[in-house]
Amino acid sequence: MTQSPEKLDFPWWLVVLVATGLWLFWEVWSSPVYAQVMAKLVKGIWVTLLVTAVAFTAAAGLGLALAVAAGSRWLLLRQAVRLYIEVVRGVPIIVLLLYVAFAATPAVVMAWNWLGLPEIRARDVSLLWRAVIALTIAYSAFLAEVFRAGLAAVDRGQIEAAMALGLSPWQRFRLIVFPQAFRTILPPLGNDFVAMVKDSSLVSVLGVADVTQLAKVTAAGNFRYFETYNIAALVYLTMTVGLSLALRRLEQRLRARQGG
Repeated sequence: MTQSPEKLDFPWWLVVLVATGLWLFWEVWSSPVYAQVMAKLVKGIWVTLLVTAVAFTAAAGLGLALAVAAGSRWLLLRQAVRLYIEVVRGVPIIVLLLYVAFAATPAVVMAWNWLGLPEIRARDVSLLWRAVIALTIAYSAFLAEVFRAGLAAVDRGQIEAAMALGLSPWQRFRLIVFPQAFRTILPPLGNDFVAMVKDSSLVSVLGVADVTQLAKVTAAGNFRYFETYNIAALVYLTMTVGLSLALRRLEQRLRARQGG
């Protein structure tokens, strides 16, 4: 079996990225201006990683539940899931972010208090968690389609064989369907995870102190826009390229294990 030209190519693009990254890191190390900017932006890395990890984990769980519900025998449930997916996918993430933060959250708090539950105020719900909820809702619709496609790709004969062996629906899903679907799901799932790292920068519109927000504040204070946004781009590139390479390595190991 012949390999594709892409697989035979030497990754010169990676060499260029690594060389550029090393040069920029050297500038950070040797330049007081870059070092000062990096010292401020590094505080936002943890916020970016927290938002990404929590929102993506929740979105993956919700997306999987939606994908399973989309295959339900109940017509009303299937239609409700399709309505949710189409509406959420049709709204820009930044609009959804603002809606959840400034419209939905106060409405939920008002309903909560109206029911006579322990009183809370909208200001008690931090903007960080409003952003996490918004990203969870946004990505759950996209991941639901990824999971749905992966589950649909599993050969029907495998499921019928599991039924013939007397496996329960949960056992069929856990032991037969999902392990096979996961190999199909992993590449787009990894792409969406990397995309969320970048889309997490949208939380800066709420004033959440992530990398982008700290870059805006720093640049507004020192007027070093070139240096500040160079560092911000370097931080995001380091995270996204590193994750992409790690996910690609994981896919290769899974393929090798499957082939073995």
